[in-house]
Amino acid sequence: HLLLAMIGTFAVIVGAQTQKGFISLDCGLPVEASPYNDSFNGLTFTSDSAFIQTGNISRVDKSLNTVLSRQYLTLRYFPEGKRNCYSLDVELGTRYLIAVSSVYGNYDGRNLDPSFDIYIGPNKWISIDLAGMQNGTLEEIIYKARSNSLDICLVRTGTTFPIISAIEIRPLRNNTYVTQSGSLKLSYRVYLNNSNGFIRYPDDA
Repeated sequence: HLLLAMIGTFAVIVGAQTQKGFISLDCGLPVEASPYNDSFNGLTFTSDSAFIQTGNISRVDKSLNTVLSRQYLTLRYFPEGKRNCYSLDVELGTRYLIAVSSVYGNYDGRNLDPSFDIYIGPNKWISIDLAGMQNGTLEEIIYKARSNSLDICLVRTGTTFPIISAIEIRPLRNNTYVTQSGSLKLSYRVYLNNSNGFIRYPDDA
């Protein structure tokens, strides 16, 4: 009976998994192509155009069309200004997993890999250097919202332009990865299991 109860509880948790509170932005996606459902995991991605007023949009080199997932085929780059920020609505006090992806993909035909910094509000999160990273980079942090607005800012640090391909934000339970203060930047992730693939949305409740 206990085993059946546990299985039943797990089924309820998985079945209740929704995208409530999710923010999934395909940066550089034209408004007329938004939204769409990712065929790999069913997540709904939307254009980033409603969340930022600066930057230009482009696409990676067509040779990567069959290599990259859809949300990495477009990007937004920032040729003007030192600091350009996304402003996103969140809930005060909620802990979020924030994932930011940047894929250069030689979108400008110049073969100049960008380097730049990413800030959350006034605080530096990470420095990005895409040299030699054909498939780009994915950076993650667990951050507790200090207000109902979250600013993710790309800061120019040299002669190349900051770029961004996708922003994904997921609310976490407040008892997940509890810290006394501050945020948690991903160091590495180890997945120990007997299956042949990754467990992720919608089966990762």
